[in-house]
Amino acid sequence: LHMGKTMKEDLTVVAKYIKQLYPPEFKVFSMYAELYHNYFASQAKKNAESYLEDKDIYLLLSWVHNIYPKDMRKDHVLAEELEKVKLGSLLPSSLSKDLEKKYLDSEEATIKNSLTKCLDKEIQRWKEDQEPEKLNGHFQSELLAIFVIQSIYSGQTRAKDISASVGEELSRRLWKELPAFLKSYKDAFEDFKEKSKKHRYYKPTLIANINNCWNFRDYAEKNMSEKDNNKAIILSTLGDIESSVFDVLLQQLFVQLKPIYKKFTENKWDSSNEVMNEIIKTTSKHISDFRTLKDPFYHAIIEKIHARLVKEYIVRLLKRKVSLKTPAQQQTLAQHISKNAADLEAFCTSNGSQATWLNSALPKLAEIIRLQDLGAIKIEVATLATIYPDIRKRHLEAFLHIKANLSRSELKSILGYLADSTASALPEAPLFSSIHMS
Repeated sequence: LHMGKTMKEDLTVVAKYIKQLYPPEFKVFSMYAELYHNYFASQAKKNAESYLEDKDIYLLLSWVHNIYPKDMRKDHVLAEELEKVKLGSLLPSSLSKDLEKKYLDSEEATIKNSLTKCLDKEIQRWKEDQEPEKLNGHFQSELLAIFVIQSIYSGQTRAKDISASVGEELSRRLWKELPAFLKSYKDAFEDFKEKSKKHRYYKPTLIANINNCWNFRDYAEKNMSEKDNNKAIILSTLGDIESSVFDVLLQQLFVQLKPIYKKFTENKWDSSNEVMNEIIKTTSKHISDFRTLKDPFYHAIIEKIHARLVKEYIVRLLKRKVSLKTPAQQQTLAQHISKNAADLEAFCTSNGSQATWLNSALPKLAEIIRLQDLGAIKIEVATLATIYPDIRKRHLEAFLHIKANLSRSELKSILGYLADSTASALPEAPLFSSIHMS
């Protein structure tokens, strides 16, 4: 710093006052500049070849790449004169590269070590079984995400301050480090998830950690290139954590719902309104716990519930437990299904489900039961297959068991129409393909 300040001040005096006292051919400024530069470069080289602490390596690289070429040689008084001298770098390229490698290796190791320590502290917090903090009504365990993201961002910023190329190289290394860290995080979290089910704050801790995933997801989405394979690995790992937590959070609800759904067929759908009310009441109790999830995850879990409620209803319709011979009986069942579908849709929508693609399934099935004209049934089946292209003959055949007044030839005609209408590609959000026929 002293040499840099001295060189800058002295060359300024030469440029302003001394240069004009000599004939131009003497090139006085060039002579001074070269002498100062050579001495400065020799001292920089001497330092670079000795043992340096990490902070000294960083400072020396900052001088070589940033302070010397930008702050000193671009000074408004000196820039024009120095442009004529063509001074080189403070360090030979090979020595500069060696220093850069030392810096990058050290910075990468330091950040990696600090991330490991941070994860260890987070794991310890899980074991202490304390209720996570809330922010805006959402459980959070954000110290981990904030620390990790800030550590990476700070490292990248420091490296970019040396030079763009050093910044890019450290970013590349740290982008590889983040997937490795998240893999360790996922493994530790899975271990906690399996071994700590009796913890008092088990569910809040799960919710806090799934909320944690949002910070990592948001960071990767905004800062990493779509072409970067590390981004795909990161999002996949986060997706695995999120899905596994959803499964645990929903497990108890789905276990409680299973015997309630059986009541539909046990009572031949006669008390379907009461059964649907019981389903809604049971589900509602669980949903209140999920409101501590961040909005994107809350909507995602509500949509999973919505899909499961519709799917389980369809499963009961495909059980071949009810066979109705008269149009009047079929009309009554269709009315029950329509009413249940409306109640289910209203409940899920009021709780934030945006899965509107599910809303047509039950009304369409009700319509097929209600209709008696073969041509009209075929049109409705074709419409259903367009909306839900994963429906298959086995599903429709089991469902049409309800319409006992169809002849074998009529049944075959309808099933054949479905085969012609069904697309081969599965939709992004399958409904019928998740229903396995026994």
